[in-house]
Amino acid sequence: MMERPVAEITIREAVARGLREALDRDDRVFLMGEDIGRYEGSYAVTRGFLADYGPDRVRDTPIAESVIVGSAIGAAMGGLRPVVEVMTINFMLLAMDQVVNHAAKLRYMSNGQFSIPLTIRTVTGGGGQLGATHSQSLEGWFASVPGLKVVAPSTPYDALGLLRSAVADDNPVIYAEHALLYGVRGEVPDDWYDVPIGSAAVRRAGKDVTIVASSRMARFAEEAAAALMEKSGHEAEVIDLRTLRPLDTGTIVESARKTGRVVVVDEAWRTGGFAGEIVSTVQEEAFDDLDGPVVRVSGANLPAPYSRKLEAAVYPSPERILQAIERNFGL
Repeated sequence: MMERPVAEITIREAVARGLREALDRDDRVFLMGEDIGRYEGSYAVTRGFLADYGPDRVRDTPIAESVIVGSAIGAAMGGLRPVVEVMTINFMLLAMDQVVNHAAKLRYMSNGQFSIPLTIRTVTGGGGQLGATHSQSLEGWFASVPGLKVVAPSTPYDALGLLRSAVADDNPVIYAEHALLYGVRGEVPDDWYDVPIGSAAVRRAGKDVTIVASSRMARFAEEAAAALMEKSGHEAEVIDLRTLRPLDTGTIVESARKTGRVVVVDEAWRTGGFAGEIVSTVQEEAFDDLDGPVVRVSGANLPAPYSRKLEAAVYPSPERILQAIERNFGL
């Protein structure tokens, strides 16, 4: 059996490849957002796009997120398939009405007369010393809204596969890219594939404890699992959610029943964080198989500090994950 050709690329390159494919394959697709054209993107994802596709399909917008998202919703209702870039997920707060009250609900409220094939790319996460108003992980908020789909890739393979699925979806999709993962490299096949929205990935098999995470925290979970194996010989199973809504509860619960111990890692604040949703699901679906309470490792309940040392203390780390496993389960 012939192996498929693969290339090692970064997440930034994977997202750019997915956007170019979307523009090439479907004339209804266009991009819009702040500084995506002449400036070539705040994170350099759309470098060269304006020259290649022109201003009708790569549209620089004013600094007005409500207008950007509202216009994209109207375009989607009219039969186009817009891909919006909101510079950071923090700025999504300025478009909450458009996202939550319109994009998420118009298909339902119109009894299916309108679809909203809208992809909103946005940058999430902290750790880059950008201060409290630019370092939040709000994707869990959007995952609580019926009518929205929310994805958060952690590898180049998933970044491309999930973007393909998002652009093809007739529902609004929040596509959250972590600010500190753009340079992560990984193998991506040359052949066409996609990653189904709503499907988690088991990154590492194990029998002693399950670690559930997404985005940058999924990579930290793998580091913690490797450290646990080296230190004590215990095996941690690592589940990368990839999608927050719809949530792949089946994969999570199956792993919880197998290991009997679960740690949920979430970069967002502990209070009201998405980790609590996963904890509840595991407790409800796998309670009789658990050897102890489900453990959360979350961001601290405070605004992100600017100081590098203080900021590092706010967010989960591989060391904190390992400590939580040792402290709560004695592994």
